[in-house]
Amino acid sequence: MTPLVQKEILRKSLHFLIGFSPLLASINRLFAIALLAFGAALYTVMEILRLKGVSIPLVSFITEQAMRERDRGFVKGPVTLGMGALLSLTLFPPPVAAIAIYALAFGDGLSSLAGRLFGRLRPQFLFGKSVEGSIACFAAVFSAAFLASRSVRVSLYAAAAATAAEALPLKDWDNLVIPLATGAVLFCSAYGAA
Repeated sequence: MTPLVQKEILRKSLHFLIGFSPLLASINRLFAIALLAFGAALYTVMEILRLKGVSIPLVSFITEQAMRERDRGFVKGPVTLGMGALLSLTLFPPPVAAIAIYALAFGDGLSSLAGRLFGRLRPQFLFGKSVEGSIACFAAVFSAAFLASRSVRVSLYAAAAATAAEALPLKDWDNLVIPLATGAVLFCSAYGAA
């Protein structure tokens, strides 16, 4: 396994952890929202300190191990990840928010790993991303949405929205766009029509 693949596995393992926020929100939604806001703010402070040469035990090490070449400077992925989940919990009703966050955690996470490991077909309309990664995104989001909703229609809407958003060349901003696009499509169509 190449160092690049190992780095991606570490990054996406952290990415998958955001998938626990709907469970936490089902226990106490306000606490989950506050925890995500606090986590994003705390990471921002720690990242500013890291850039000033102050090493924060464990956090600075994990950040440096997981950062991509394009991340030289402020690593915004953890902040946008937390904010994507936070906005989903704030803007959407619980079932929609959960699926939107699962799209972020598992759809985006698995698409990146599949693309890195198996991606060969990279048509221009996917902006350098792979067909294999897009298929993984669709399958992961469909599966997670179906487990959450038990609806094929909801699962298709969620998977299509997440896969389309994930294909855009947004870099770390996809952590905001994927859950918000997925949640908006579900709220306006699948759940709105119910």
